[in-house]
Amino acid sequence: MIVLYWLFWVAVLLLMYNYIFYPLILYLYQKRHRNRLYPRPWSEWPPVTLIISAFNEAAVMGKKLQNSIELDYPAEKLEILVVSDASTDGTDEIVQRWMEQDERIRLIRMPERRGKTAGLNRAVPQARGEIIIFSDANAMYEKTAVQELVRYFSDARVGYVVGKAVYLEENTSPASFSENIYWKYELWIKQLESDFHSVVGGDGAIYAIRRSLFDPLQADDINDFVNPLQIVAKGYRGIFNPNAVCYEYAASEFMKEYWRKRRIVNRSWRAFKRYVKLFDLQKQWQFLFLLFSHKVIRWFNWVLLIIVYVTTILINLWDDAPLFRIMLILEGLFVIFSVIGFWFDRKKRPIPIVFYLPYYYHLINLAALAGIVDDLRGKKYVKWDHVRVDH
Repeated sequence: MIVLYWLFWVAVLLLMYNYIFYPLILYLYQKRHRNRLYPRPWSEWPPVTLIISAFNEAAVMGKKLQNSIELDYPAEKLEILVVSDASTDGTDEIVQRWMEQDERIRLIRMPERRGKTAGLNRAVPQARGEIIIFSDANAMYEKTAVQELVRYFSDARVGYVVGKAVYLEENTSPASFSENIYWKYELWIKQLESDFHSVVGGDGAIYAIRRSLFDPLQADDINDFVNPLQIVAKGYRGIFNPNAVCYEYAASEFMKEYWRKRRIVNRSWRAFKRYVKLFDLQKQWQFLFLLFSHKVIRWFNWVLLIIVYVTTILINLWDDAPLFRIMLILEGLFVIFSVIGFWFDRKKRPIPIVFYLPYYYHLINLAALAGIVDDLRGKKYVKWDHVRVDH
């Protein structure tokens, strides 16, 4: 019984740590230490290359290029490089027509589809800018986004800067609504991490690095997680700037979001195992604390949930504990509401909020564990189609 109680409370505290204690620690630390970096003015804006990754993005490519040439940054300092991963839907032809209108636009076409990471390995060495900004074709930037990303690089300690992706709701679907709530929480965490030391990970839609800090990636690396790991390991910091804003649509269906998270965690877990050895615990303990707290522990939330559910049942079977009878009822309702949410989702029916939030929580945590299990089975995700509906 003692072991069961210990297992229950440790699992509960770790689940609470993920979402409550961890941000609270960061908040209180920043109140005492004031570790936030502030940008210094540039005497002259540096040259920048905006790399747009694309696979079959004909539906949005014209809009993205229009958005890119209208960015508020000195025209002679901005290069726009589109990397087409062997697109077959006319994406390349759209880019070529825009190239005739604006000499800043260039196209790199991969001869065969090899995934986003392979495209970036090829594109970055060809980029002319000192600062590289990574973007997706469906991410539309506010006019000042590039300036906001670049302004922090005036501080030599800064190696990468992450912008703020705002998710638009696809027909206000439950999946996009849930993802939006979760993402707003994540943005708050990013700011706390940035103030503490470095934001953990980039954002494939909007983040920038110094070109000199880019190292070639392995095919199954997820660039917006690995780039920051490599850069922090070299002694630089990563900053979150909420004023560098882009807009994109969230996944419109729960299962699309499930598969997106599963692939991301699979690649991130592999990257963690591969690159964590680059860090010096004594010198870089702050970032390692962030990495384990924000990512690694959270990837195993489903295991913690199972421990909580199983120990609650066993304690109720073997001991007379009124508190755990209440816990069993609450946990049972949480699981039942999640199952009902799953049923609504499978039937393609509108899901009431009381059901789809528990369903989303279980589904996303299951996706993380499934991604790690995929790795144990030897499965790698190198390329895939996007999950959104085109606009």
